[in-house]
Amino acid sequence: MEESKFIPGNKFSKDRNILPGLSEQETDEIKAALEAGDLSGAACVVQKSDELFNNTELNIAITGESGSGKSSFLNALRGLGDEDEGSAETGVVETTIEPERYQHSKYPNVIFWDLPGIGTPDFRPDTYLEQVTFSRYDFFIILASERFKANHAKLAQEIHKMGKKFYFVRSKVDFDIYNEKHKKSFNEERTLEKIRNDCVNHLCGEGMSSPQVFLVSSREFQKYDSPKLQKTLLKELESHKKHLFLLALPNLSKPILEKKKKALQRQIWKQALKSCAIAAVPLPALSVKCDIGILVDNMREYCESFGLDNISLYTLASQVRKSVAELKGVIKSPLANNISKETAEEQLTKAAGKGLIFAKHFISMIPVVGTVFAAETSFTVTYSMLNNFLDDVAEDAQRVLIKALERENK
Repeated sequence: MEESKFIPGNKFSKDRNILPGLSEQETDEIKAALEAGDLSGAACVVQKSDELFNNTELNIAITGESGSGKSSFLNALRGLGDEDEGSAETGVVETTIEPERYQHSKYPNVIFWDLPGIGTPDFRPDTYLEQVTFSRYDFFIILASERFKANHAKLAQEIHKMGKKFYFVRSKVDFDIYNEKHKKSFNEERTLEKIRNDCVNHLCGEGMSSPQVFLVSSREFQKYDSPKLQKTLLKELESHKKHLFLLALPNLSKPILEKKKKALQRQIWKQALKSCAIAAVPLPALSVKCDIGILVDNMREYCESFGLDNISLYTLASQVRKSVAELKGVIKSPLANNISKETAEEQLTKAAGKGLIFAKHFISMIPVVGTVFAAETSFTVTYSMLNNFLDDVAEDAQRVLIKALERENK
């Protein structure tokens, strides 16, 4: 077949012709397979790309002085409370002697490390990074619960020398707000700005140039600078690790939910291609051939990423002091635990009439291969089905978030 049937002219730039979730080389391999009419070969490229993603690790190091709230912050990043099963041990004294490894419950390739406290007699900035195996971490989060000191700055400078990222986080700001509230002149924004300026001034005094400090509460992780911190981390991570970190973030803010949805939407064409080209079987009463197992796996992943599974809902209910029944009451989609082959077939049947509508969207989003599959019922219906299901799950996650935070808005 001629290339023009697959690639609509030269009106698309080279960058725009790179398929979402793939490298330039992988995109070229898919083009070559499609030009040869080899759908299985194209699906194999996607499969290998997904395997690369599944083998990617993200290692996050969290350090600070004893009592700075390292373990609580680590738990909050994992979407856990301090007393939840699998949470890092917390206490008023330093509980970490060696780097402690904590995997994310749903994304085991996201690994959080609780490092020994700085500021102890054994701490030396020039040897600390070697002691905690510096090379394995993607970035460092340096915590302080009061003011930043010389040890924080020295450690940051050592990290910078070795070419890695670090982020200053001022923890426990909810305590500061609570302590200031009794004052007649209290203003939350002014109080937060005062804390931030104090942190920056102390770091500048220790030789840091234009340091950025994020104000965070592990107990109220959706508030203060936490969303800004998460956005910054996402911006500075490379492609696969960015996607992995995003999926692992707790569902405590609308922007994170929206970013997750967009990230997963960009992967749907890959899953639809794999489903229709790998071990394809016809479905009764539908002119659709697809791998139901792939669809079930993706539907479950969507639910789990958005916290729509029994364990996540139980954990969230405990944290916001609501019943699980209250949270489940606003959910319209099936939970991850209830998704089966029958659920996927039902969703496919619903999507059958909308396939061509989504095909147009697909063509505009992915011009390289869109025209190939526009007339392919199997691909377009599967693509439509996953889009519909992701929309429903994302809306449910928004409703759960609103219900979970309802008390704060009263």
